[in-house]
Amino acid sequence: MAFRTAAALGLLMALPAAAQDAAPSQDQASMIAEIKTAEGESLGTATVAATPSGMMLVTLELQGVPPGIHGAHIHETGECAPPDFESAGGHLAGDKEHGIMAENGPHPGDLPNIHVPDSGTLMVEYFAAGLTPELMNDDDGSAIIIHEQPDDYVGQPSGHAGGRIGCGTFAQTQ
Repeated sequence: MAFRTAAALGLLMALPAAAQDAAPSQDQASMIAEIKTAEGESLGTATVAATPSGMMLVTLELQGVPPGIHGAHIHETGECAPPDFESAGGHLAGDKEHGIMAENGPHPGDLPNIHVPDSGTLMVEYFAAGLTPELMNDDDGSAIIIHEQPDDYVGQPSGHAGGRIGCGTFAQTQ
């Protein structure tokens, strides 16, 4: 696990300084999703915003999520039908394979695992390489899924992250 954490930190640290400091501008597209459980309880929001660098900034603001490590992914279909959220389809893949360890990866919708403390409250930001407004805003939209287990960053097609405990569909904010 330490290797994966170090690799992820190395990836983030390797970003150009302009990308690390990029903030969404007022005239760039952004999308928001309210993440809910199958019972309709809110777990928080996911916001995705274009940055001047061209990378997308993903912000997760969560509460009430079970403590532990969970996979988080942007999925290919903007639908969250309970009880299992399978209607969101697979990861937003583009022409890539799942996982940071994949030769032809990662999917544009692959995000790092979230480490939820005992409080169940978390706020994180990620730059998502390969994610674009065009991929997210196709004819059937996109959704964010929080999984019950961590993503192993290798397993095909979804990293063995287990069941889907939260889902939200993205909508334009502007």
